Amino acid sequence: MNFKEQEKLKAVTFSYDDGVTQDIRLIELLNKYGLKCTFNLNSNLLGKAGMLNRNGKRIAHYKIHPNDVKTIYDGHEVAAHTLTHPSLPTLEESDIIHQVEQDRCNLSQLVGYEVVGMAYPGGGVNNDDRVAGIIKEHTGMKYSRTIASNDSFDLQSNLLRFSPTVYHLDFEKMMELGQKFVELKAETHKIFYIWGHSYEMDYEEDYWVKLEEFLRLIANRNDIFYGTNKEVLL
Repeated sequence: MNFKEQEKLKAVTFSYDDGVTQDIRLIELLNKYGLKCTFNLNSNLLGKAGMLNRNGKRIAHYKIHPNDVKTIYDGHEVAAHTLTHPSLPTLEESDIIHQVEQDRCNLSQLVGYEVVGMAYPGGGVNNDDRVAGIIKEHTGMKYSRTIASNDSFDLQSNLLRFSPTVYHLDFEKMMELGQKFVELKAETHKIFYIWGHSYEMDYEEDYWVKLEEFLRLIANRNDIFYGTNKEVLL
């Protein structure tokens, strides 16, 4: 059942990018609190090892092995993030179609169901109307998330340039919005959408603790529907 087919007027959904091994720890936390997430993967990068330098620390950036995708993400949603994580606005139409649709098809084969959503890869200006139009006309995508957080719970008409509510490392704002959302007496459908990358939780020792504090706040509310992006948006 999706959000619009049931009686609750408020929904919470999460979206995490890149398909890294820290997703395993994140899924354990989400499952503990009965929360649902969509994970956006680059199929041509699955199984790749890597490291990032962030905040003076070396952070693991190891991608989930393709053979493990179906098992690890069971109970959540797998969505696309392009084959190799390019900046889509810089590409020709044919390359955009290939990056998006082939990733969608590859992931669909791995998980055994049709992948219909994605998140735009990269920072900065990582999408525009041209890119969204190409994706709409030439791929099987039904929604795509940007990185432009809007602090809003309102429904959006353009699902192929869908803006999230808040970025997960903005802990103070996320908690403030979370408190506002749980207290909200909704009269129309409202969506609280949180996004990030699970490897970012390793930046500081207390980040996982702060995230769990938010999960504890937002979970187990009788008036909230908890679903994947697909279940909430479509």
